[in-house]
Amino acid sequence: MDYFAYKSGVLHCEDVDLTALAAACGTPLYVYSAATLRRHYLAMAEAFAPLNPTICFAIKSLANLSILRLLAGLGAGFDVVSGGEIFRAQKAGADMSKVAYAGVGKTDAEILQALAAGVGWFNVESEQEFENLTRLARQVGKTASAALRINPDVDPHTHHHTTTGKKGTKFGVDLDRAEEFFARYGRDANVRLTGIHVHLGSAGHTAEPYGEALTKCLAFIDRLAKKGLTIEAINFGGGYGADYEEGESPTAQEYARQIVPLLAGRGLKVLLEPGRQIGCNAGILLTSVQYLKTGGEKNFAIVDATMCDLIRPALYDAWHFIYPVRLGAGQPEPHRRRDFTPPGAITVDVVGGVCEGSDFLGKDRPLPPLKRGDLLAVFSAGAYGHVMSSQYNARPRAAEVLVEDSAYRIIRRRETYDDLIRGEE
Repeated sequence: MDYFAYKSGVLHCEDVDLTALAAACGTPLYVYSAATLRRHYLAMAEAFAPLNPTICFAIKSLANLSILRLLAGLGAGFDVVSGGEIFRAQKAGADMSKVAYAGVGKTDAEILQALAAGVGWFNVESEQEFENLTRLARQVGKTASAALRINPDVDPHTHHHTTTGKKGTKFGVDLDRAEEFFARYGRDANVRLTGIHVHLGSAGHTAEPYGEALTKCLAFIDRLAKKGLTIEAINFGGGYGADYEEGESPTAQEYARQIVPLLAGRGLKVLLEPGRQIGCNAGILLTSVQYLKTGGEKNFAIVDATMCDLIRPALYDAWHFIYPVRLGAGQPEPHRRRDFTPPGAITVDVVGGVCEGSDFLGKDRPLPPLKRGDLLAVFSAGAYGHVMSSQYNARPRAAEVLVEDSAYRIIRRRETYDDLIRGEE
């Protein structure tokens, strides 16, 4: 899964002792492993190598410039969904021809920015968006390449808030409307509509829906070919799951077994947009216990990280494994599973100090007896962690640290109170 492991009873990121790191950098603190990022990126590149894909890392999942530069150095392109992410990709030194721009609400300013930046592909999501894109491309004398996002109406069996490939979502165009779309816009002079884009949703736990969706997409491509409309590229999106719990999600190889045989020999340019599968297990959130409290039949561990730092549990009821960084005497190394119960466990809710009942990191967790000052690790927090953080309750955002072997560097400094009001003075 990653390069976080207990050594002599203390959790390490690669070769860095996390108790020492927390003492040096404070908490809450996001910690990323460079080796884990490389491992998961290269695993996907190897699994899909027969297709020679462009792997467009989803900036929305983990946006720190240092991490984007690391991935760009491995050959990654990027999936962007806003003008700000286009800006980040440029600052990270991305090859902009390997950037795909998605999103249902692209503004005129963002489209012009993307055209000027030389973004490789626009993932178009509606008729009006296409008409606006071709208008703006003509206005600035550019020719754009576009892929139509289609919804194959396949359920990836994930949380309803992250299911995006079925009918009735705000994303893309239904298959039964897509043929008319290509008939109408497929020969446009300013926007080459020669690709299709598919994104089923996020964090599904089985690879089979990908094969089902791709089969529908290839049949659609064949129908277009009979009408003289050629599809050159398929962007098979993201949503590839990651192990929040050991063995929970398919590996890159298991996804490839569903996808590669169907695309082999088709002569299509292939793009993929993984985010979570590369970044999720590359990061953890360190947090310190402030107080222990009993309320009714509940035990609470109140920590200094909050929903402002990691909103996924409040937003999606997301489950993250949580465990002490230092093991007590006689405590075994944990297995990152929901059913893991250490000896002498006490069931606690791990909660933050924000004034919301939904401010929790984990509920009903069997943990070793805790004391004030203990350091906890919230695992699998690399994707959709810091990027979704906020300053609610006037809480400065956490620092981020990147570890490589036995060294570390701060890649985002901890915010100060002055940062909270910087735009207001």
